[in-house]
Amino acid sequence: MHKLYIGIDNGVTGTIAWVSNVVPSGFIETPVKSEQNYTREKKNVTRIDTKALEAVLFELMDREQITPEECIAVIERPMVNPARFMASCSALRALEATLIVLEGLGIPRMYTDSRAWQKKLLPQGCTGAPELKRASEDIGLRLFPAHSATIKKHKDADALLIAEWARRENL
Repeated sequence: MHKLYIGIDNGVTGTIAWVSNVVPSGFIETPVKSEQNYTREKKNVTRIDTKALEAVLFELMDREQITPEECIAVIERPMVNPARFMASCSALRALEATLIVLEGLGIPRMYTDSRAWQKKLLPQGCTGAPELKRASEDIGLRLFPAHSATIKKHKDADALLIAEWARRENL
C-alpha cells in the first residue's frame, strides 16, 4: 500500500494533487513558465517549470518523511488529437517534462484514462466537457473543502479526484 497518491491532470493548464491516509492532502496548479516560442513567430510558449515541480514534490516527501517508493503518481493520459495539433504538442511536451521530474525523484508512475476515475467518482450520466468540469468541481468541493479556493479558481478538481480514486482503488 502506498502512503502518498499523487494525481496529475496533465498539461500546462493542469493541476497536481496528493492524498494519503497519513498526510494532509494538497492541491496546486501545475507550475509553469512562459518564454519565447522556438519558432520565428513573435509569440510565447508555456512550459512546465520542472525545477518548481521537482521542489514541490521533493519538499513534500522530505517534510512527511516519505520515500519515493511509498508514492505512486497517477497521470491522466494526454489528449492527442491530430485535429488539435498545437494542443496535442503542448500536452505531450508537458507529459515529457513531468516524466523527467518523476524519474529524477524516483517516483513510480502509471497512467489512467479520464473515464476510469470519472466512472467511480462523478455522477452517472455526466457527458461533455462543461458538465464533467462542473461535476468535478462540485465533487471536489464536497470531498476536499480545505482546497475550495484552488478548486474554484481552477474550475475543476481533476487532479484531486485522480489521487483520491487511486487511494480508494489501493493502487
